Amino acid sequence: MAKITYIEHNGTEHVVDAQPGVSVMEAAVKNLVPGIDADCGGACACATCHVYVDPEWLPQTGQRESMEESMLDFAYEPKENSRLSCQITVTNDLDGLIVRLPEQQG
Repeated sequence: MAKITYIEHNGTEHVVDAQPGVSVMEAAVKNLVPGIDADCGGACACATCHVYVDPEWLPQTGQRESMEESMLDFAYEPKENSRLSCQITVTNDLDGLIVRLPEQQG
């Protein structure tokens, strides 16, 4: 299991135990973390699971693929550390991952 901390725009934290192999988005949805809408169910066809990955964790979350880059154009206030949480697969190496949620989803 990997502990992932989701921080809402207002500062409220949600710490979730995530099973390796699921996406960061799936872990949020299964644990009722508010602010991750996941309208497309993880198909990388929307930007409603947008998160800001804490900079220290960016290397561990991997590179954005071209489809994710395209979808982030529709995200609310994308930044350098923006990712779609459906595109980050949980591994034991992500134990302690911190992601912040935007004020709203795309």
